Amino acid sequence: MPGRLLLVEDTPSLSMVYRQVLERAGHPVISASTLAEARAQIGAERMRLVMLDLQLPDGDGLDLLDELHRDRPEVRVIVITANGSINRAVQAMRAGAFDFLVKPFDETRLLSAVQNALATAPFVPEAAVEAETGRDGFEGFIGRSTAMREIYRMVRSIGRSTATVFITGESGTGKDVCARAIHAVSARAARPFVPLNCAAIPRDLLESEVFGHLKGAFTGALSDKPGAAAVANGGTLFLDEICEMDLSLQTKLLRFLQTSTIQPVGSARATPVDVRIVCATNRDPAEEVRAGRFREDLYYRLHVVPIHMPPLRGRPEDIIEIASANLAAFAAEEGKTFTGFDPEVSRILASRPWPGNVRQLLNVLRNVVVLHDGPLVTAGMLPVELSLTEAPSAPVPAPATAAEPAAGGNGVRSAGSLGDRIAPLVGTPLAEVERQLIEATIEHCGGSIPRAAKVLELSPSTIYRKIESWSAGQRQAGA
Repeated sequence: MPGRLLLVEDTPSLSMVYRQVLERAGHPVISASTLAEARAQIGAERMRLVMLDLQLPDGDGLDLLDELHRDRPEVRVIVITANGSINRAVQAMRAGAFDFLVKPFDETRLLSAVQNALATAPFVPEAAVEAETGRDGFEGFIGRSTAMREIYRMVRSIGRSTATVFITGESGTGKDVCARAIHAVSARAARPFVPLNCAAIPRDLLESEVFGHLKGAFTGALSDKPGAAAVANGGTLFLDEICEMDLSLQTKLLRFLQTSTIQPVGSARATPVDVRIVCATNRDPAEEVRAGRFREDLYYRLHVVPIHMPPLRGRPEDIIEIASANLAAFAAEEGKTFTGFDPEVSRILASRPWPGNVRQLLNVLRNVVVLHDGPLVTAGMLPVELSLTEAPSAPVPAPATAAEPAAGGNGVRSAGSLGDRIAPLVGTPLAEVERQLIEATIEHCGGSIPRAAKVLELSPSTIYRKIESWSAGQRQAGA
């Protein structure tokens, strides 16, 4: 590929060391020690990559970064900063830098950053991105709403970088899909994508799952096991439910991010790895920091490029499109003949608040396809609880019985009485009551399984296992 590497560093000794390392690796280098020199070199040469120190004698390196991002978006920029200036590095990443290096860094980290930057796909103009993402969704997403088109634009832009990404949003909004899309459009797409749910793994095993262990490191360690970070080497490690990670492991994760090395449980030797971190949570990470449940320094290290996934109720124009695409997929899987929805069902689906977001919508569709057949989905096929999410305009009183005295002397018992609340469950198997209770609690907690687990005094992993068993049961029922 044509084009040279411009090294902008005002300390002569460091500039010489960096240049020697890069040239030994086969990268032609041009050096500059000031902003003025850098601007002159950029004007005279075709550059593919700029390594930019942020502290320069004649100005701020961020000014040059802004100019390149505006006028030469095809040029990758790796910023160099001192150890005490992480916030500046984060600011640079949000301004469009591809990666950042914190002094002092070793030869492996330097060459890895440069090689990743040079390996990325060419810059894609905004108009091309709009054309690509405006028709049928994007990398696993479905929807053409304004909110989702902005997500597509951000993912495409982030894919050209190696910056750590922090995805937030309610449960069921597609944070996992977003993480996979970021990996798919990156230079690491051919390397592993390794997801790890921090809430579904017991605390005493989480360190081993992330960093691995050696045989005999602890009771039950019968053989060496590579951790998720080692398996993801060269690719992307997705840490879902990151705010559920134990504080002691947060410290080790921070060290991993700072050194790019892992130390398996029971090992005395650290091993370098090249991993991009994408993390996600359905909590407010800033609130978790204020509450002391999440390390502030780790938060700032991870929260470089934030993405917030919009809830389904915030993009109602996408609901029928999502439902139609998944109805067709489920019908094909289950051997059913569904082709669409009748008008009443379309109205019901589009009008619901969907507290469980896309995941809840897909569960409803799977339920319909497993238990019924088409060609059209009718209102009678929808789960009963879906119709209960729309409150009636006025409570309908029920007549009192001899066993229940009338409330208020008007011959009508309270609409909120115990009898009214449990009447729909009478005759229902206990397992189904348990399922309805758990699902209702998850909805009450805004889709957060960890919060629902606390309310029910269960572990999150127990709820995840139950959800998986319910899904497996539905698949078997439709077989």
